[in-house]
Amino acid sequence: MKKKQFVVIGLGRFGTSVAQTLYSLGNDVLAVDSNEDIVQNISESVTHSVQIDATDENSLRALGISNFDVAVITIGSDIQASTMVTLLTQELGVKYIIAKANSEIHAKVLNKIGANKVILPEQDMGVRVAHNLVSTNILDYIELSPEYSIAEIVTPSKWHGKTLKDISVRANYGINVVALKRGKEINVAPIAEDIIEPGDIIVAIGSEDDLNKVESMSEGS
Repeated sequence: MKKKQFVVIGLGRFGTSVAQTLYSLGNDVLAVDSNEDIVQNISESVTHSVQIDATDENSLRALGISNFDVAVITIGSDIQASTMVTLLTQELGVKYIIAKANSEIHAKVLNKIGANKVILPEQDMGVRVAHNLVSTNILDYIELSPEYSIAEIVTPSKWHGKTLKDISVRANYGINVVALKRGKEINVAPIAEDIIEPGDIIVAIGSEDDLNKVESMSEGS
C-alpha cells in the first residue's frame, strides 16, 4: 500500500488522536496547530509538526499544502477558522479534504465550500457502535480514508491451526494484518510464522469490501 501524505490541522484531542493513528499506520503526517506547546508535545508522534496560523493563506502555501494527498481539518470548535481553513486548503489544491464539524449546520457549510467528507465525531462513534451491535465479529471499525479502513475481526475457524504465511491474507483476502490479539496479549508485529488459534482477533487494514468478506467467513464458521 502506497504511503500517503496527510496534513492534520487542529490538534485538540480528536485531531491529535487522528494524527498519531495515521502516523502509527505508516503514513507521512504533518501536524499543524497555532499552539506552540501542543505542537512540541506531538512532535515525536508524527513525521513533522508546525506551529502556524492556518487561517493565513501565505503560511499554508509556505507549507507546500498542495502536495498533500489528504487534509484533515479538526478545528471543530471555531467555526469561522474551520470554514476558512477548509476553503483555503481547497483553493490551494489539496486533493481530498476531511473536515470535522460540531453541528449539522456547520457540516452543511463545510460541504458547500468543498470538503469531500465531513465528520461529526459523536455521530461517527455511533456508526462504530452500530457495527459492533450488528456483528459479533467486527469488534471495532474505523474509516481511515476513502480507500481503506481498520477493523478488529474474530478469526474464521478455517484459519485456526495455520500460520499467517499459510493463510496468505494479503494475497488471498486483500487485507494487511497489523496486530494479533489473544486474550489480553497483543502482538503488534505479527510474523509469517505466527499460528492462528481459536478466539484470536486480527487487527486488519483493507477496503470495506475486503474486510466484510473476512467478517462473513467468521460468521459462517
